Amino acid sequence: MKHLLHFVVIFMVAIQVQAQEATKTVSMGASYANQVFYKISTDQQSSLSIDAWDLAFLRTSSYDMGIRVNDAKGIEVYEASNQASDWSNIDVSNESQWSILYNSEVSWADGAFMQGSATYGWGEYNSANHQVTGSIIFVLKYADGTFRKFFIENFYGAYTFKYSTWDDTNATWSADEIVTLDNTENPNNFFNYYNLETNAAVSIAPAQDQWDLTFTKFTTEYPSSEGPMPYTVTGVLQNPNLMVAERDEPNGQNNSVDLTYSEEINTIGYDWKSFGGSGYTVNSDKAFYVKYADETIYRLVFTSFEGSSTGNIDFTTEDVTTTLGLEKIENSFSFGLYPNPTRDGLVELVFDNAKASDYEVKVYNLTGQLMVSKKIGVSSQFAQTKLDVSDLSSGTYIVQIITNNTQQTKKLIVQ
Repeated sequence: MKHLLHFVVIFMVAIQVQAQEATKTVSMGASYANQVFYKISTDQQSSLSIDAWDLAFLRTSSYDMGIRVNDAKGIEVYEASNQASDWSNIDVSNESQWSILYNSEVSWADGAFMQGSATYGWGEYNSANHQVTGSIIFVLKYADGTFRKFFIENFYGAYTFKYSTWDDTNATWSADEIVTLDNTENPNNFFNYYNLETNAAVSIAPAQDQWDLTFTKFTTEYPSSEGPMPYTVTGVLQNPNLMVAERDEPNGQNNSVDLTYSEEINTIGYDWKSFGGSGYTVNSDKAFYVKYADETIYRLVFTSFEGSSTGNIDFTTEDVTTTLGLEKIENSFSFGLYPNPTRDGLVELVFDNAKASDYEVKVYNLTGQLMVSKKIGVSSQFAQTKLDVSDLSSGTYIVQIITNNTQQTKKLIVQ
């Protein structure tokens, strides 16, 4: 399910300049064998085998955590035990008793391992050493039936984990592999990647400013006669530094109405196409507006999808920044939320490059309803205060910070 989160008012200019439309093609290959990273402004593509990696570890700061599984590879994640002492006793014959976990399709940070039953998904906060210590044993089941048990030992600016592979012939687990991935590695990337099959860290993604969209397979809540069910689809996920607006435009581009932008990574998603008896049909009346941090905006419209026979996807792009005539607003500060996701509802609100001023903090649910509102005073460039959202139900919320004529938003997940 996709929600529209961030409202941006569009100011029309007296003279509108029609941007040049360009037709582009991205190919995921037959059977969608490849994941493709794409940069709109440069038409730059980077393609890799869908099987190149197993796990992705968020590395954007020393305190933000996030671990995703490569569900495009067909790997399933199960919580097998909430007792670390059970490591030697994991039995694959108990698969039916395990709880399956999925990546979030709206947030990169909220991966499958963050969905476990511990306070932080895979572990608990240790107040003695200020680290998150593992408590959940996971089992990964691969498409070929291979099982690997997996345990994150701790996180403190680096992820230390161990894993072992089930030997079905001898009915035993292999010797443990123990790995530490430091967040200082690959400083220009959102994630560090690891392949459990080759026992190696892998570098697969371009630098975070070198891609806008990734064409891949991912798990979504797919509608069915029995209600939404997890299902793997082929589509597009967006760079977390972008915002995307979606609009139906049956008569072509409409420059005169407001657009509403979302940070949810599946705003483009998969449902710009549909499957019929003779193949896929693309909804070319649906336009997506991709907004960069510098206020540059590209309009993207899909025109063709050939399916698994070739994996070819055609679309048009055009720079509509001038056409839309956006008024730019400079952001003078940044802020962070920790921990995110939060289990106990107590969040540290950290300001960076802030000016001494009064700041208004608002928390909205995904329907736009205001849930929390408070004012705080910031007296130094780097400041920290607590935000209490313990009264909120589990779900995704938008935190908005306002001061003078400047505002910023971030997504907050309450578990």
